[in-house]
Amino acid sequence: MSDDITEPSQSVAAGQLRAIIERIERLEEDKKAIAEDIKDVYAEAKGNGFDVKVLRAIIRLRKQEPTEREEEEAMLDLYKSALGMV
Repeated sequence: MSDDITEPSQSVAAGQLRAIIERIERLEEDKKAIAEDIKDVYAEAKGNGFDVKVLRAIIRLRKQEPTEREEEEAMLDLYKSALGMV
């Protein structure tokens, strides 16, 4: 009798699991498409004479909080100075 009680809950859990997996798969497909779009934009920028490495650095910096960026720049200046690069 206990098998009859657990079967519906197992069926619900399996259905939920399947739905979650399918959502993740769709999002992974979307992520892949977006990554391809980003790659195309970088290729376009490069074709227009922009330095992609610098563009990536600027985008990384723009994601940082101003204080975090200032700290990183200060450390970079300190290290460059210590190595005689300034």
